[in-house]
Amino acid sequence: MTEPTARTVVAFDEVANLAGTDLGVTEWTTVTQEMINTFADATSDHQWIHTDVERAKEGPFGAPIAHGFLTLSLIIPFWSELFDVTGVSTKVNYGLDKVRFTNPVKAGARIRMKAEVADVQEVKGNGLHLVTNGTIEIEGEERPAVVATFLSRFYA
Repeated sequence: MTEPTARTVVAFDEVANLAGTDLGVTEWTTVTQEMINTFADATSDHQWIHTDVERAKEGPFGAPIAHGFLTLSLIIPFWSELFDVTGVSTKVNYGLDKVRFTNPVKAGARIRMKAEVADVQEVKGNGLHLVTNGTIEIEGEERPAVVATFLSRFYA
């Protein structure tokens, strides 16, 4: 099993050279029923496949599952665990280009993210635009939970 990767920390001036860089994998994080319930409260999405533990056991997944957007939102702490840029005034989550929820995450499952910087482009205002391919894996599962291309910007 692949060990977690040390965090990559680079100066702003070095970011332009990162296209094609494999950033490795994060530590495993357990997705708890409490996390799922809190996300349900925050988004008003209390669908039984997420929050009704007993009913979900009889449902299509055999257990309650995390909301796809909960799993996707974990890109933020995973990204911070893998990567940082020094010498910047602003860091922005710019958006997503492609997201696929390819496998449900059952309550109690452990997940982690692997990421690769696909492209770096200069942007107006002394900024750099990073295109990163991220895959959120589920421990013991062949198919990942989420495959996403996410975008970030860093400004000097």
